[in-house]
This record gives sequence, structure tokens and C-alpha cells, in this order.
Amino acid sequence: MATKRMNILVYSGMNIVNLTSFVERSCLSIASLRRLLSPSYAVITVSGDAIIKEPWTASCALLVFPGGADLGYCRTLNGEGNRRISQYVERGGLYVGFCAGGYYASRRCEFEVGNQKMEVVGNRELAFFPGTCRGCAFPGFVYHSEAGTRATQLRITKESLAKGSVPDLFRSYYNGGGVFVDAPKFKDRGVEVLASFTDKLAVDPGEGSASAVYCKVGEGAAILTSTHPEFAPVNLDQNIEEPGFAKIVEALKEDDQQRRDFFKACLLKLGLQVNQDQIAVPSLSRLHLSSADASDTLHIVEALEDLISMQDGQEYINDENDVFHLQRSSKWSLTSIADALPSIPNSLLDNQEAHENDNQDKIIDYNKIVKRLLIHDQQPPESKETPYFNHHAYYANLKHYESQSHNTDPTFGRSLLYGEVVTSTNTMLEKYLFVYRQFAPD
Repeated sequence: MATKRMNILVYSGMNIVNLTSFVERSCLSIASLRRLLSPSYAVITVSGDAIIKEPWTASCALLVFPGGADLGYCRTLNGEGNRRISQYVERGGLYVGFCAGGYYASRRCEFEVGNQKMEVVGNRELAFFPGTCRGCAFPGFVYHSEAGTRATQLRITKESLAKGSVPDLFRSYYNGGGVFVDAPKFKDRGVEVLASFTDKLAVDPGEGSASAVYCKVGEGAAILTSTHPEFAPVNLDQNIEEPGFAKIVEALKEDDQQRRDFFKACLLKLGLQVNQDQIAVPSLSRLHLSSADASDTLHIVEALEDLISMQDGQEYINDENDVFHLQRSSKWSLTSIADALPSIPNSLLDNQEAHENDNQDKIIDYNKIVKRLLIHDQQPPESKETPYFNHHAYYANLKHYESQSHNTDPTFGRSLLYGEVVTSTNTMLEKYLFVYRQFAPD
């Protein structure tokens, strides 16, 4: 039976010019995709090593390359990586490339030709767009800066975006992208122009002035864009000390609904299941630490004593990636117990509310949110505290299983750290180093 393609993979390779800038762009791409595609798809990152070595293609609905610098992509993926990407798309997969991801997936990249410090020229292996992506479309680009940023106006080719409601014109975030040269000439090769620049360009665009193209590739397809329709302006920092940048952000905010409509239409063009209404990312839940025997929970906490610090009479653990606020059930008051129940509207993390924003496109930095860890040192959580998982039933069944098996590890499964909504299970397994070293120093 064929595997359902449910993963949206956003490339997060490390061989790039500016890692911080690249991570920020990846986060913006991930946030926008999750708003529009959850819960039908899981939007997660993928590394270059995973693309080359792991079996990602069968479950991948869409592969996304965000902005950055395409030479880093080349260094990591030329050869086997690009062969696997090409094969994936040709066999029915989907690809979206924003800015650098658009340069990278064109047959030829021409960037700042004649500029000795920044010139990048060469053929590219993917070649989903069979022509040249030439940039910068507008002058002023500076790496690691918003100096070349503009709210550039795009004209939409409505006949190519039949699904969804799209505007005639809208302004989109631009910073260093190219123009897809002679794009209309490749119509007989499965290329459709989705949007075009309306402003005068700094480079020769050939026929037309395509800023976004759809490319049919075997049984699959790719959409490449020079601008960033995935960037919600609410996440752009207007306080950046760059002349005119605050006005650019304001202009983008004025056209934000049109931007969102265009981005939706592009995803629909690829055949993806898109939410007509944006889905809010669920809030983080509390974490519950418990054991089949309450004394085991106490032993775990005792092992963490060296990591626990006191602040205003409260216990905290500062781990490498997160800060945890510890609350012990033996010290709970009636008020704190009531506050822990999910039926209470304020049951979500208090300091998460400070990061929430009325605009659902606003990205929350979950690494800055203090995670609340409830230590059940007397008995496991009641069903009202964890309505989706019955701890008492779990431990009872574990005890029954142990009584029937003579080769069971006596410690296996007897302690649980449970959370209904967490930031990342990979983070919990790989980055809670200080905590884990208390149990396994080696």
C-alpha cells in the first residue's frame, strides 16, 4: 500500500553564507506553511544529510527551499542530493523555492554579474525552470542586511491561478531575488508565469518580467519565486536601523491579505489541501512527571537537585535549550490544582500568553517560554489533568504486563514525562543534555 504523503519538508542545511539569517527565513517559511497547511500536513525541517541518506521521498508532499544563498545548497547537495530531489519531483513530488531556492532550481544562476565581490554564475543541476534566473532584480542588495529590501509590486497572472481568490496587484517582500528570464518562451515546456514585476528592473529580463513561475517537471511540479510571499510583515522588525525599512513594512502590512491570498493560490496550484481559514498553532501544555511508584519520581527529582535553582521561592531548571518551572504536587494549593485543570481557560502557560498576538501570523519564540513541569510525587495525574491519556490505566496495565513476563526490564516504562503539546520531541530527546547527564554521565 502506498504511503500517504503528509510531510512538508523545509530545508535547513548548514552550508550557507549567514546561518542566523537563514534560520530566521526558515522559521518564517515554516510558520506560514503551518498556518495554511495544518493539520493536513506536518511541516518539519530536513537537513542536507537527510536528503542524501534517508528515505524521505515516500512521505514528502512538498519540499521547500527558503531564502539564503544557493552556493551553500550546491556545496551540500550537488550530485547525490540533487539526483534524489530531481527523481522525487519527476515521480510526482512537489518543490517550492523562495528567492535563493528559485535561483537554485533554475537551469542557470546569474547573480550580480560584473560585481567581483558578489558575482555568482553557473549552471544548476535541478533545472526545474529551463532558463536563467538573473539578479539582483533591483539594486542595493547587501548580505546580512535589509539594505536592498523593498516592497515590490507584482502583477498576478490570474488565468494561471484558477483556484482561490487572487488580487490583480500586491506588494511583496523582496531582498536579492532574480527575474526568470524569457519565462513566457518556455510555455511549451510546461512553464507558466504566476506573477511579474511591475517596476523597472536592474537586469535584462528578456521577454516578460516573471517574478514567480510554475514548472511542470515529469509527473510533479515546482513553483519558484523571486520574492517572499510567505513572509508575514507582522514578523518583520520595524525597529531595524535601515533607512526607510519601517515604511516598507507598513506597505507590506497594507497588502498582507493579498499576499496571503496569492500564497494560498500557489499552494492550491500544486494540488495541496489548503485551509481556507488559518489554523492557530496550539498552545504549549504543561509537562507531567510521574512514576508507577511515587518514590521513583522522588529519586528522579533528587538526581536533578544540582540543576535546580531558586527564584522568588520557586524552583527552576535552566537546561541548554529550555527553562523549566518545577511545581510539586505535594506543595500544591487548592488554587494551583484548579489552575492546572484543562477546563480552566487560564490553564495554558502564563508566560506564553505574553508572547501571543492578536495577529495569528505572529511567530512565537517558544525557546523563550518557561515550560511548566508538574512533578507528581504522590500519585500519577488524574484524568482531568491529562484528559487525552489515562496514567492510572497505563500503570495498571504495565503492572499486569510485568506480572505475565519474566524477562521484563524492571525499570522500563515505570516513569513518564508526558505533555500534550510540546515544541519538539527531537529537542526533548537531543537537547536536554544537562538533565540527561544527571542520569547517564557518560
